[in-house]
Amino acid sequence: MMDFKGKKILVVGIARSGVAAIKVLARRGAIITATDRKNREQLGDILKDLQELKIEVFAGSYPLVNSQSFDMLIASPGVPLDIEPLAAAREEGIPVISELELAYLLKSEELKLYAISGTNGKTTTVSLLQAILANDGQMALSGGNIGIPLSTLVDSMSAGVIVVEASSFQLETTYSFRPHISALLNITPDHLDRHKTMEGYINAKAKIFANQTGDDYAVLNKEDEEIRKLAKKCPARVVYFSTEHVLEEGAFVKDNYICMVLDGRIQVICPVNEVLLRGKHNLENILCSVAVAVIAGVKTESIAKTLKTFSGVRHRLEEAGIVDGVLYINDSKATNPESAIKALESFKEPIILIAGGRSKGSSYAFFAQLIKEKVKELVLLGEAREEIKKAVMDQGFMNIHEVDDFSAAVFKARQLASKGDVVLLSPACASWDMFESYEQRGDLFCQLVRNMTLE
Repeated sequence: MMDFKGKKILVVGIARSGVAAIKVLARRGAIITATDRKNREQLGDILKDLQELKIEVFAGSYPLVNSQSFDMLIASPGVPLDIEPLAAAREEGIPVISELELAYLLKSEELKLYAISGTNGKTTTVSLLQAILANDGQMALSGGNIGIPLSTLVDSMSAGVIVVEASSFQLETTYSFRPHISALLNITPDHLDRHKTMEGYINAKAKIFANQTGDDYAVLNKEDEEIRKLAKKCPARVVYFSTEHVLEEGAFVKDNYICMVLDGRIQVICPVNEVLLRGKHNLENILCSVAVAVIAGVKTESIAKTLKTFSGVRHRLEEAGIVDGVLYINDSKATNPESAIKALESFKEPIILIAGGRSKGSSYAFFAQLIKEKVKELVLLGEAREEIKKAVMDQGFMNIHEVDDFSAAVFKARQLASKGDVVLLSPACASWDMFESYEQRGDLFCQLVRNMTLE
């Protein structure tokens, strides 16, 4: 456990993880400066929350960074790594780490970390795995990229398990982070606006197991070509899961039963059709969770019980309501085309799709192909709507309706839908052109649907 007493730390980005890092470091006697591109008025209540800590704050500007002024910088996940203070730190040889790395440096040896990453499915897998462990009687919490920041959790737990959702942004600036069990669900193009190249994105994801040893485990998706390539460099013991093949070792489906083989022992968990989560993409999440749980020594009955009762996470294929025989689904968490494709594949009913927002640099070509196959009417809004519109028109799909705001999109979808249809909010884009987060976007969708039921 690293000693931060008297260390001069600059926290860059005063949002959820930045505030968590500030509070944890303040309790350990660090000398903290915080900076954010937002001004004091924009930061508002956040600064009030930090007042009692008596830290120096640069709001709307950056402090001078050199080897005399700071011993370490902690970068919040949303902060671009090429901004002035981070660039200066690298030139001066000052360490720049993520809040995830900070948490690892602070955690007790008795506290285990099971870390999950991947382009899609992280939150569902983390939430499902945490529920499995808790149902088995283990002291297990979840956090990281979702829920409670990891540094807050390690500060309050000395033993047990934390299931960590680890994003590429967080992993990019880790150097010693070592979970006992890591897992990679899938890798498809995402966040290329940040990582610039697919190689950069893959390298960031691979950091999840970079510091593991032969005493640790890496649970990997056998059906993902990029992940299979990474497995060759993985220092941990690799255990695969597969939605397509029966494996000699790992998690898989055989004769419609979810199974796991580890160290020559087969465990038959439960029939696939008794699992509550729907969709092929969720089968990936389930098999990954099963593999990690079995490695962690969880009883078969605890896994089966959880799979039969776990209904998913908010904003991911969440049922918002049924109005006039139309099912409304909130999939606001689909912030890239690959995630939205998986949502479209989950329904056999005619779909009225609401899509658009801010592009993260991914191609919409495959998304457009599936829209032509599965979508009855497409409602588009946001910064990326012209890009998506061109992609779907190139496929010969013309049932496109453009709107200027979110409420209008939901109203238009309602007009277009008939009994038996599904209105699916699966934007394939980030929310930042109109909302602070995908959660805020999903919450508004659910609220608008609730309002319909009150009419």
